[in-house]
Amino acid sequence: MILLSLLATFGVLAYATFLLNPDNRGDLLPYLMVIIAEAVIVFHIMLAMCTILAGAKGPRDEAFWAARTALFGGAEPSVGTPMVIAGHRVAVDVFITTYGEPVEILRRTVLAARDLRGEHLTWVLDDGHSDEVKAMAAELGVRYVRRLSSGGAKAGNINHALSLSRGEFFCIFDADFVPDPEFLVETVPFFVDQNVAFVQTPQVYGNMHSFIARGAGYMQSVFYRFIQPGRNHFNAAFCVGTNVIFRRAAINDVGGMYTGSKSEDVWTSLMLHERGWRTIYISDPLAVGDAPETIEDYTRQQTRWATGGFEILLNRNPLSPRVSLTLDQRLMYLVTATHYMTGLAPGILLFVPALEIYLDLRPMDLSISVSSWLLFYCGLYGMQILLAAYTVGSFRWEVLTLAAVSFPIYGKALINAFLGRDQKWHVTGSAGQRSSPFNSIQAQVAVLVFLLVTSAVAVWRDTANWHLTLATIWNVINTLIILAFVILALRESSAMRREARIARREARKQKASEPVDPESITVAARNQTEIVEVTA
Repeated sequence: MILLSLLATFGVLAYATFLLNPDNRGDLLPYLMVIIAEAVIVFHIMLAMCTILAGAKGPRDEAFWAARTALFGGAEPSVGTPMVIAGHRVAVDVFITTYGEPVEILRRTVLAARDLRGEHLTWVLDDGHSDEVKAMAAELGVRYVRRLSSGGAKAGNINHALSLSRGEFFCIFDADFVPDPEFLVETVPFFVDQNVAFVQTPQVYGNMHSFIARGAGYMQSVFYRFIQPGRNHFNAAFCVGTNVIFRRAAINDVGGMYTGSKSEDVWTSLMLHERGWRTIYISDPLAVGDAPETIEDYTRQQTRWATGGFEILLNRNPLSPRVSLTLDQRLMYLVTATHYMTGLAPGILLFVPALEIYLDLRPMDLSISVSSWLLFYCGLYGMQILLAAYTVGSFRWEVLTLAAVSFPIYGKALINAFLGRDQKWHVTGSAGQRSSPFNSIQAQVAVLVFLLVTSAVAVWRDTANWHLTLATIWNVINTLIILAFVILALRESSAMRREARIARREARKQKASEPVDPESITVAARNQTEIVEVTA
């Protein structure tokens, strides 16, 4: 990994040198578009490489191992076994937040949380006001909390639970993340350091059977396996909202979980770092959840995450002197706040070939050969693809496709943050609330139409000139990527209609098989007669 990171860094520097060489500059407009888009990408790649290289040392030190050895006082760890840190018995609350998730999914998480090794109390925090969830909690013997209102969304739900509980530490799990039995065993010993505010573990997904789920899941692999461990070195690892355990005193110190954004996890982390607290990230997968499976779910998730990042950039810029962070932390949070800018870059680059096709404007000088340009270009993007492929074990074209087509999502998120629009919470995988995927990708469909027309014009032009241009190749590749995504949306829409037909058919069968009350038939017939008479 270190070798690949160094090679990727060299590739980035070589491409940047090539691009910034005045002798290579073409027409001003496309050149500026390329410079702006790829400057953002290069900036983030360089800092990512530095972060990865800084993450070689793990966070477990001698104090951790000593605390872990003494955690159960020599007893065999099991459910309910008291845990001891620094000579005193600790109390842990386990919060499971839910807002309309299917009960069968929630049940798996509650059972696993209830059976964690180590003494703890399990709480179901139901913002969905479900009597079915309440009955399930009673059946499984865990505590159930229902608020009168849903103010503050997830953060408000947790703050309300903190007012009712008394544990020195508390865990947070989303409804679809099933914790490993060893979660407390592997995280609680870190709190022997009185400055540790929370211990975060990665998000790992168990439903990687659809295109969107694989793309969304693998997109985060580099972050959870390499970036977050590197942020430990700078004391800048941040909470990701689930699979985490907090020290109550730390949250009390910042006035509770931050409720001013749906990205309460990053905002709360920022506030803790400003107050001087230490945070820990371990890369051990200690909970397994569900990645978004539909285009709608993916769009809503990315919109919410990106809006939160842009809100930090606009409302609490890490470079501002009013923000109390170290230089390292400022850089790390600047990366966090601007990360989704890299998702806007492909949207800018999509239109560069069209400038040459329609207006004969080129980003690079005509004297540069295609082979020279490709050599430096592959030094940047080829190494990034290789690095990502190494991370997840193979090349994942799902990741490449989602990265190329998500720019409208991040554009909308930037507008939301700028205008202060509130993002409604959406339940991942809530089948009953799904709509057509085309409601979420209207911008991508419009871009596809433009690219199809542009590709046709480019092919006609090159055929007439008997010369294949780089702009045509570039535009056709862009068109095929967007087209593949729209075809995926068509298949998803078709599958939704098929599922709806099957559900209606099953409902009719069930209705037909139900016993009929003769009296109800008589009443219905009489009512129908009365209707006919009135109508007549």
